Order: sequence, then structure tokens, then C-alpha cells
Amino acid sequence: MSEMTTGGPHRDAVPPDVDLERVWTRVAAEVWQREPGRLERLVGRLLDAPGLARALVSTPSLLLPWVIASVVVLGVGVAATVGSGEPLVALLAPAVAAAGIAYAYGPGIDPAWELSLSMAVSDRMVLLARAVAVFAIYALLGLAATAASGATAAVTFGWLVPMTAVSALALAVATVTRSANAGVGVGLAAWCLTVLAGQASSGHLAVAVSDQSLFVYYAACAVICAAVVVHATRAPGGVR
Repeated sequence: MSEMTTGGPHRDAVPPDVDLERVWTRVAAEVWQREPGRLERLVGRLLDAPGLARALVSTPSLLLPWVIASVVVLGVGVAATVGSGEPLVALLAPAVAAAGIAYAYGPGIDPAWELSLSMAVSDRMVLLARAVAVFAIYALLGLAATAASGATAAVTFGWLVPMTAVSALALAVATVTRSANAGVGVGLAAWCLTVLAGQASSGHLAVAVSDQSLFVYYAACAVICAAVVVHATRAPGGVR
């Protein structure tokens, strides 16, 4: 007893009849015991990786309530665009996608995060699959919303480049700080400053998505942030 109080808690203090590995295995089994749904089985067959499919369908920003909320936000943007003539959908889509991408990263917001670290698939591959899926879905939602709002072709596709940059920035901050909320905050703040700076310099609200001279900077930002994500998710030395 004195050894436990003076030396602090350690493995020797665990009673010999307690198998911590067996306890953890039981906890993992309880978390993963949910039967896979039709979508998860389909994804598992396509990827040939049931564990990756479970991690993918459990992505917080791909859950139905989150997707519905995003659709509602873009729907409000469609109504505002039709009423005002400003391409507000093109300005909202990068912000919505950035939030979704940041919440594709797990610590603190994903109940399956710890278990995903024990999968045969690397956590970097899990993050890559999640990010690609989130980006694809929100890109399709944004395209549908801009088409419904009657935006011009240039604006309809112009926001895809800044969307990539803002999403990469949000994901980079989330992985470095290990906080999805920090990623969302930095991503949204950066995009708001970009939009306001464009309006202040040209007098047009949509210059951030219509001025193609900015696309080079967006692309550079996306590449740098992607490199940061790759570096931040690297395995420690000696570990795959």
C-alpha cells in the first residue's frame, strides 16, 4: 500500500486477477457491436475494408443530422441569392465544407476515434478517406445549390478552388491542434477575412470566388496545408 501511495499508480499496482487487455477488448466489442447497415456493407464491399467502412460512416460531418443542417444552410443561401442577386451560395459553400472537413478529424468529437487507432488501416488513411468523402458530398451539395440559385457558370465552379483551400486550412489546423473546433474557427475566420478584403478592395462581394487571379494563392494554400496534414499525421519513429 505504501508503494502505491509513494510511487504513484503503475502497472504493478494492478491486482493480479485483473486483465486490462481483456477489459479493453470487451469495451471495444461493445462499441463495435452495432450491426452494419446497408450503406456500410456497400462501402465495405467497395473498399474491401469493413473497419474503414465503419470509420467512414461514423464520420460526424457525414451523419444525417449534420448533412440535413448543411442542406438547410445552403437552402437559405439559395433563397437569399435569388432575392438579392448576390451569389451567397458560392460564399457559403466553402465555409460549410470547411466545417465539415474539420469535423472529419476525430479527437474529442468522434466516439470511434480511439478504436480507429487500433485498426489495421493507418489513421492517416482513415482521415484521407473521410476528408475525400466529406469534400465530395459537400461539393455536390454546393453545385446543386448554386445551380438552383441560377448563378452563372463562372461563379458556379469558381468557388470550388477556394473551397479546397479553406477546407485544407481547416483540416490542417484541426490535425495540428487536435481540435476540430479550432479548425472550424480558423477556417471560417480566414474565409470571412478573404471575402471582406475582396469587397473592400473592389466593392463587389463575390470577388473572392470570381477573381481568377486569386486562384493561384488558393492553390498554394491548399498544397501547403495538405503537406502540414501529411506531416501531422505521420506515424512516430519505429511505428508503421
